[in-house]
Amino acid sequence: MEEWNQTTSGFFLLGLFPPTRARLFLFLLVFLIFLIAFLGNSIMILLISVDRHLHTPMYFLLSHLSLMDLMYICSTVPKMTMNFLSGDNSISFVGCGFQSVCFLLTGGVEALLLVGMAYDRYVAICRPLHYPILMSKRMCLFMIAGSWVFSSINAISHTVYAFHIPYCKSRVINHFFCDIPAMLPLACIDTQTYEYTVFFSTNIFLLVPFIGIMTSYGRVLFAIYHMRSSQGKKKAFTTCSTHLTVVTFYYAPFTYTYLQPPAFRYPEEDKNLAVFYTILTPMLNPIIYSLRNKEVLGALRRVFGKALPKKEELGL
Repeated sequence: MEEWNQTTSGFFLLGLFPPTRARLFLFLLVFLIFLIAFLGNSIMILLISVDRHLHTPMYFLLSHLSLMDLMYICSTVPKMTMNFLSGDNSISFVGCGFQSVCFLLTGGVEALLLVGMAYDRYVAICRPLHYPILMSKRMCLFMIAGSWVFSSINAISHTVYAFHIPYCKSRVINHFFCDIPAMLPLACIDTQTYEYTVFFSTNIFLLVPFIGIMTSYGRVLFAIYHMRSSQGKKKAFTTCSTHLTVVTFYYAPFTYTYLQPPAFRYPEEDKNLAVFYTILTPMLNPIIYSLRNKEVLGALRRVFGKALPKKEELGL
């Protein structure tokens, strides 16, 4: 089969919604989740930026986590919504490349940010006297910058290489966004070597951070167990359990999907699991961090309480 012109053509995304009666319901559900995620993460960023009580290293990292979640869900759901409403599942070559870069970039930054947040909790609980030095503003900026640099190199490298591969088979990608492993079966050439390169780089961005997170929280839980104050134990455990919940929601489906050898992966299974880390996790993160966090709830009352008119102003 002849190659098709990559520069003028595009792809067709098979999408997430099956051609059944439940199609419209699933679309509305995903769109509702998108709205909740967009609003929740936007509020978290706003609260952390304007409330001085949240100007701490932990919340500084959390604000960037919310930014990554916004980028995550905005790079996939709006295009999926447009395709559903228009009935046109096509995506341009440039648009596909943009989705790929955004997905790899945000995924890498988020994985590294979760390591930074785990390290922050380790220092706060296990080495509290050294916290101002080990988690200084300079250190936080270094963590953020390092996450962006390493993730950008990874995202751009993979996207540039993948989009220089000649594609000559069906242009239909069995996914709801341009995920590189879902595109490789459409290539004209043997991509087995590159698939294992993707597998290797994914191990670096998933397995290594995961080991770092588990090591940090292992030492934290050990320290909590030896605390004398029951109140201190409860507060420390609540904070760490919140972080571990976020880590579980993010890493479990991601690890199951991408840490399997290419021969054992199935497109439909990968697509369904992608819903967790691209759509559900961005919605759940701000909910988990706000509903179980007194400081965030307090900031919510302070910031939005000021925006609401007082009884005197209403003439009550």
